[in-house]
Amino acid sequence: MNAYPVLPDGAGGSLPALYRELAGWFHLLTAPEDYAEEAAFYGDTIIDACAQPPRTLLELGSGGGNNASHMKARFQMTLVDLSPDMLEISRRLNPECEHLQGDMRHVRLGRLFDAVFIHDAISYLTTTDDLRRAIQTAFVHCRPGGAALFCPDYVRETFSPSTSHGGHDADGKGLRYLSWIWDPDPADSTYIMQMAYLLKDGEDVRCASDRHLMGLFGDDRWQAWMRDAGFSARPIEHRWSGEQSLGSTRLFLGTKPS
Repeated sequence: MNAYPVLPDGAGGSLPALYRELAGWFHLLTAPEDYAEEAAFYGDTIIDACAQPPRTLLELGSGGGNNASHMKARFQMTLVDLSPDMLEISRRLNPECEHLQGDMRHVRLGRLFDAVFIHDAISYLTTTDDLRRAIQTAFVHCRPGGAALFCPDYVRETFSPSTSHGGHDADGKGLRYLSWIWDPDPADSTYIMQMAYLLKDGEDVRCASDRHLMGLFGDDRWQAWMRDAGFSARPIEHRWSGEQSLGSTRLFLGTKPS
């Protein structure tokens, strides 16, 4: 019996193009080497929070495996993502990690891990029910005395409209992007990240556009839903250094009673 849900035909159609037909360009949008500082901080935070030194780590919404490419040196990692295309590029980057297709809201692997990690993929959950289900998934898979770390891009209190740009080159290809983030309706629980990509393959250049609908919830709601799931919850305020310049980011750490 499958321990995780199999996507019905066409289920991936609701994913942004970046995680479907443009997935092969992902590491030119955001390169694994750019994640060294983040991954070190996440690993330190998880290790410090666990009652015993953690060995196994479940990452939900693991995407292209950028964080795992650094964290796998410290943990035995199981990577779960909804997109089969993203799992494929992560397998090439992280062949020593276990990869499983599944939805963080519903996946049940039937085993426990010393810690659970959800990076910015948690931001794609746009309803209260979906976010609470993902938090519950983390709790169900977390060993007593273990920890879960959630890393939304924004909470309501830290959100502000912004633009950014960047990209990378490799093997005769290149990508440049412009990201525009705004909130068309501050009364609801979503905001928009609109992406424009220039994709260069040799001398050929084409343009693509992609809209990402993201979730936005208050600090107090996050902590309340984590406590409802069974975690002890606390926010972590962290400021990134150097060129990352992500500003002040609020993360949420849950510990599971022993």
